[in-house]
Amino acid sequence: MPVQKILVVDDSKTELHHLFEILTQHGYAVRTAEGGEEAMQRLGEDRPDLILMDVVMPGQNGFQLTRAITRDPRFAGIPVIMCTSKNQETDRVWGMRQGAKDYVVKPVRGAELIAELIAKIKQFD
Repeated sequence: MPVQKILVVDDSKTELHHLFEILTQHGYAVRTAEGGEEAMQRLGEDRPDLILMDVVMPGQNGFQLTRAITRDPRFAGIPVIMCTSKNQETDRVWGMRQGAKDYVVKPVRGAELIAELIAKIKQFD
């Protein structure tokens, strides 16, 4: 499955804009959500091929949201990549245990993020 549509979930408008710019410049169709409720709404409207998920968000955090998405039969096939400032090994392990396919630490640079995505996307195919 080629990845064309990406949902970026982050409560920071600055980070959403940064990731949106990086991804759209590389030809991806990007939708954004500022939290768990909005992310679930976006998933219901238009199924993405991949989700970039922040961890630290008010309300439902990214770990909880990743677990909910990956365990929901409607969305279980959508790969989730955690994209967060939480850089401890225990955070990475916990994110993977919630169903994430990868864990990227912020701040992200455009070229590095795209290279990481391309490498992971090849694994998903």
